Amino acid sequence: MTEPTAPEQHPAPVPRPEYPRPQFARAQWLCLNGEWQFEIDRGDSGLERGLRDRPLDSRITVPFCPESELSGIGDTDFMEAVWYRRTVRVPEEWAGQRVLLHFQAVDHDTTVWVNGTEVVRHRGGFTPFSADLTGTTAPGGEAVIVVRARDSRHAVQARGKQATWYANSECNYTRTTGIWQSVWLEPVPQVHMRRPRITPDLAGRAFQVEVPVSANRRGHRVRAVLRDESGEVVSAEIRADLDLTPRLHLPLPADRVRPWCPEDPHLYTLDLELLDAHGNAVDRATSYAGLRSVAIDGRTVLLNGQPVFQRLVLDQGWYPESLMTAPSDEALVHDIQLGLRAGFNGARLHQKVFEERYLYHADRLGYLVWAEFGDWGCSGQGRDGDNQQPTASYTAQWLEAVERDYSHPSIVGWCPLNETHQLLHDRITQLDDVTRAMFLATKAADATRPVIDASGYSHRVAETDIWDSHSYEQDPGAFATQQQGLAQNVPYANERGPGSPYSLPYRGQPYFVSEFGGIWWNPDTTAPDNDTAASWGYGDRPRSEEEWQQRFAGLTGVLLDNPDMFGYCYTQLTDVFQEENGIYRFDRTDKLDVERVRTAQLRPAAVEKADHAR
Repeated sequence: MTEPTAPEQHPAPVPRPEYPRPQFARAQWLCLNGEWQFEIDRGDSGLERGLRDRPLDSRITVPFCPESELSGIGDTDFMEAVWYRRTVRVPEEWAGQRVLLHFQAVDHDTTVWVNGTEVVRHRGGFTPFSADLTGTTAPGGEAVIVVRARDSRHAVQARGKQATWYANSECNYTRTTGIWQSVWLEPVPQVHMRRPRITPDLAGRAFQVEVPVSANRRGHRVRAVLRDESGEVVSAEIRADLDLTPRLHLPLPADRVRPWCPEDPHLYTLDLELLDAHGNAVDRATSYAGLRSVAIDGRTVLLNGQPVFQRLVLDQGWYPESLMTAPSDEALVHDIQLGLRAGFNGARLHQKVFEERYLYHADRLGYLVWAEFGDWGCSGQGRDGDNQQPTASYTAQWLEAVERDYSHPSIVGWCPLNETHQLLHDRITQLDDVTRAMFLATKAADATRPVIDASGYSHRVAETDIWDSHSYEQDPGAFATQQQGLAQNVPYANERGPGSPYSLPYRGQPYFVSEFGGIWWNPDTTAPDNDTAASWGYGDRPRSEEEWQQRFAGLTGVLLDNPDMFGYCYTQLTDVFQEENGIYRFDRTDKLDVERVRTAQLRPAAVEKADHAR
C-alpha cells in the first residue's frame, strides 16, 4: 500500500510527518505537526484571562507533550491546563469539500475553537477526535486554531502510568499533558465514506466490509476491490442510498486464500470508492486487510484453527526524550523488532492505547497484540486502591479505541481494565457496574475476539472469555508450585490474602499469567541495596547476568512446560525511567545477552509443546 505524503509546511523538518491513519488513507491531507504557540495555564483560569483570544507566550513542537524534551519545553511540573494556537491557511484546491481537523490524541479534556467558534470538545487522553470546519473557514482562507487541554491530577480519569505526584517512582512515570499525537487536516466530499470495519471470515474464505457513509444520496454506491501481489482478487459493489452503513461481501477464490499469521503476515490491499448515480468516484480511500480467525477450544486459544503459544512481552511504549509519543515512526518499528529478536511473538500493550501506526507495523510484521486501555489513574484513593471507582467515561473512551482498532489483524484480544483490585463482598459496586459495562460493550462492538474483563486482580464478570493472574514470584520452584493448581481447575488467583478474594470463581476458561518476571536488573549497578529512588524492580536483584539468565529461563520454563497454559506475558520489553526490569535499557540498547533470552523461549521443549498442541 502506498501511503499519502504530507506537503511540507515549514522550512524545518516536520516531526512525525507520516500518515496518521494508514488503514483508511486518502490522497489529500495536511500535516499540522511542528511549531505552535503555547502557554501553560497552571490554575486553569486561562479562559477568564483571555488566553483564547490573544497570542500565547511561548512555542512548542507538536506532537510532543510539554513535559518532553522533544517539545522544546521540558516542564515536568503539574499543569492543570495548557493552551495551543496556530494559524493555518486551508488550501484553495480543497474548494467544494468539507475540511476535517483531526487530533489523534490529546490528554485529557479538550476544547477546540476555530476562528472564535467552538468546533469540538472531547474527553479522554488516548483516542482520536475530529472537527468539521464548515462554517468557520473556507478553502483559501485562514483558520486560527486554539486548543485548551485540561489534565487535572485531582480528577478521577484514565491516565495509565502517569504519576499523580510530582516525581517518578516505582512504576509511575512522567506525565503527558495536551497534544501528544499528530494533528492534521483532511478534505472530504460533502457526502463521504467514514472509517470501514473489516471483518475477516476465514471459515467462509471471505471478508465482510462495512463502509459507513456520512449521508445517503439517491443512486450512490460503494465499490470495494481487494488485491494481492498478483492483482485483483475480488470486487463488489452495493447500493449506498438505502443504509447508513452499506455492507459488502468479498468472497476469495480458493487459490487466493492466504491466512495472516506470525510466520506469514500477509495483507491484502483494499481500495474503496463512493460512486455517484453516474458511476463517477465521489470519494476514494485505500485500506488493507488480514484474513485470520481467533477461537477458543477448552483452555486453548486458536489462531486460524491452530494453537499458537503466545509468548508475549509487556510493552509500555514510553521513550526517554518523548514520553508516550514515539520520537519517530522508525522507533515504533524498532520496538517490535526488539520483541521479535528476544523470542517473543507478540506484546501486551500495557496501560496505554498505542499510536495507530504501531498497529500498522504489527500487522505488517506478524506481531500478536493484546490491546488494553490505560485505566489506571483512579487508583490510590484508599488503602490498596480499595476505593478506586472507574466512571462511565471509561466505557465511552474504550469504545472509541475498539472502534479505531477493530480492523487490525494483529490484535488477537481486548483488555479493557487492569488490576482493578477491590474485594468481593455482598454489595454491588460502581466497579462491578463499569467492569461489566466495558466487557459487554466490547463484546457488542466486536464478536470476533476474546475479551478479558480485567487483567490480573478483579475477574468480576463470570463469563469473561479469558482468566489470568499476575505473579512476580522470583523463585522458579515456588512459581511452579504456585501455578500447579490449574491442572485441578483451581488456578492461582490474585487476592489480598486467604479468604479475601478479588474475583469470582474460575470457570475453565483459557488461562495465562499475563504479568510475571519483572526481574530487577541493571548491569551497571549490581549491588543488592534498595535505592528505589534511582532504581526499582521486582524481587531481589540478581548479582550477575548469569543469575538473571537462569532465573528468566526457570520462570519462563514453568509456563512453557505447563500444558494448560495458552501463553504468558513477561514484564517487560524495556526499562522505563527508574523501573529497571526490561530486557533492554530505556534507550533500547542491549543490557544482556538477548540471544540467550530468545533461546530460553524457543528451546526444544517449547517447540515440542506447540507441535503437540497442533
